[in-house]
Amino acid sequence: MKRTQKDLYTDQLSHRILDAEAEIQPDAGIAHSIVNMFRVNRAALLGLILILLILLLALFAPLVARCDPDAIDLVNLRKPPSAAHWFGTDDLGRDVFARVAYGSRISLMIGFVPSAISLVLGTALGLMAGFLGRRVDALIMRLADVVLAFPSLLLAMVVMYTLGSSILNMFIALSIINWAGTARVVRAQTLSLKEKEFVEAARSMGVSRWKIVFRHILPNCLPNLIVLFTLDIPGAIMWESSMSFLGVGDPNAASWGLMVSQGKSYAYMCPWLILAPGLAILITVMAFNFLGDGLRDAIDPYMKT
Repeated sequence: MKRTQKDLYTDQLSHRILDAEAEIQPDAGIAHSIVNMFRVNRAALLGLILILLILLLALFAPLVARCDPDAIDLVNLRKPPSAAHWFGTDDLGRDVFARVAYGSRISLMIGFVPSAISLVLGTALGLMAGFLGRRVDALIMRLADVVLAFPSLLLAMVVMYTLGSSILNMFIALSIINWAGTARVVRAQTLSLKEKEFVEAARSMGVSRWKIVFRHILPNCLPNLIVLFTLDIPGAIMWESSMSFLGVGDPNAASWGLMVSQGKSYAYMCPWLILAPGLAILITVMAFNFLGDGLRDAIDPYMKT
């Protein structure tokens, strides 16, 4: 069958799209860079190992902890670390190690869930702002500027005071303070990518606007979104710890931050009450930061030497 000029032109555009996508879209080279990064960057490898251990502790807390974290023992109040109680007991005789083990579930959930919500929300708004432009861009970016203008901790505390102290409201508060940064990053990438040749070729072929966004632009944003996600998790854990320490967190959620807040009254007499959950927060935050920095070095071409 004889091919028309339109068919030939369509084939040429298709080849241009494939060639341009091959140059820009993430491929197996990124996975190879990440594997090599773990071989060279010992801090990132240590962070990954620590994260896996913390996740295992959270999953198998009933097997690891030998005591009920909420069991009150009035005979063993504020006992120092011993063979019976590895991290000692608190002011109600509860085993601190068991509370740290079970508290890892709450703290990790507070780290992962708001970070995922803010990532999805920030990505969607950033794509809309960068691709649609004009009034949509101005509206979303001015809203992001308003969020970023407030101190993050103060804004989260205002949300918690307004909505009340609960895990759900904690998720809402932490999602509100984190989405704006993600939206600005995604918007900047979208503005750059939509001028690329493969996007122009797809637009010339009549590909729909949203198909271009989700098929051609979003995949190229994923590497940086992965890095942002790993760096948002420790931030969320720190914000929750800060709010719990200041008395704004959920009093019914036995997170590490709440344990530090409850143990601050006995900081001099019983330092293990704040050292155990405090070190858990420190190790978790450092592990995610090490991993995030390593992924950034592996994925971001400007960080490579």
